[in-house]
This record gives sequence, structure tokens and C-alpha cells, in this order.
Amino acid sequence: MVPDITTGELSTLNSGQRHELFARLRAANPQPATELEYATTFQLLIAVILSAQATDKSVNLATRKLFADAPTPQAMLALGESGLADYVNRIGLYQRKARNVIATCRQLLARHAGEVPHSRAALEALPGVGRKTANVVLNTAFGEATIAVDTHIFRVANRIGLAAGTTPLAVERQLLQSVPEEFRQSAHHWLILHGRYVCKARKPECWRCCLADLCAWPEKLEDPVGAAGR
Repeated sequence: MVPDITTGELSTLNSGQRHELFARLRAANPQPATELEYATTFQLLIAVILSAQATDKSVNLATRKLFADAPTPQAMLALGESGLADYVNRIGLYQRKARNVIATCRQLLARHAGEVPHSRAALEALPGVGRKTANVVLNTAFGEATIAVDTHIFRVANRIGLAAGTTPLAVERQLLQSVPEEFRQSAHHWLILHGRYVCKARKPECWRCCLADLCAWPEKLEDPVGAAGR
């Protein structure tokens, strides 16, 4: 059965199955968190901007020294674009990201007294910040029950049957309706981590997935070690 958003059918899973799915994710990881390293809301914002089309690992390698040397908007602005680029030049699209980060620091100081705003509109007005980045900051820093749909969440939601959508925004809206309220705050992290380490894009490890019996995906993979032994 394929979900049909035109009829309001948002998930192939019923409410009991959706609750069980997130209960299992919670049991396996009661306090999920982002794998980006940061010490302040400002540093979280910068790390998320840098993480677009890059791995958390590559961002963390760059920001450990960057945040030690320039932990505040004032200090980072003082680096300038070329100075910042020296710290982040191993991250994809680093020149554009350096330009956006410097512009964001300038805007934070000019409009928000150097503080990260707790407002979607104000966040999305910052250079380099779109809906996904704003959702991460609102969720992780401010505790809002937002879901930032990245490639992992997009894949997992469609594959498992939690949502069906051809765009991140469509999947986000469906997840906000289909995820039980008690799990909504942490759903973002659970789904990202599940997609990153288990429900992988090319070779999902279905044989060790705690959600396999709930998953609607028909092409589940067997353990290659076990299959080879038969």
C-alpha cells in the first residue's frame, strides 16, 4: 500500500505501529543527540551551516580548532572570509559557507546583540540558513518539536512507511502529523541516526534492524555473512 497524501493517508503504519516503532528507537537510545560538536547555541548554528552536503565528522574536525580560536560571533567575524576559509577548507563548498558564516556573524551582531534568535523567521533570514538548519537549531538548542528532514530522514521515512513525499517539506509535514506527540521532540535525532548507521542508502542492514518487522519496505536485505553460509 502506497500512502496517498491527497486522501490524508500519511503512513502505511497504523498508530499502534508508529508508537511501537518510536518506543523501540527510544529504548535503544533514550537520549539521542546531534553528533555535531558545539558548546554554545552560536557554535551549533555555525556547525549546522557548515554541515550542509558534508559529514558531521568533517565538520567536527574543522570546528574543534575554529571554535577554540573563535568561539563567539565577534571573534569569528574578526577572522574575515579568508581567515575562516583556512579553518574550513576541507569541507565541501567551503568558500560559499565561509562567506555565509561571516555574513551571519555580522547580522547576529547588528540585529540580535550577538545572540542566536529563537524565531524561525529570524533564523531563516540569516545567510546560509534555510528551513532545515532552522529546524535543527529550534529543536536542539530551543527544545522545539521540529523535524529537520535531511537525506537520511527523507530516505528512512519513505522506506519504512512513516511518510511518503517527493520533497523534504512534504515529508516534514507528514512526519509532524504521523509521529506520536510523546516522541516528536527526539524523532529528528532517532531517524537521522537510524538512517546513518542502519537504514543506509545503498546497503541497509535490515538483518540487524530493530524495526524490520514494522518496516513497509519490500526489498529487505539479508545478512551477507549468513546468506553466504547457506
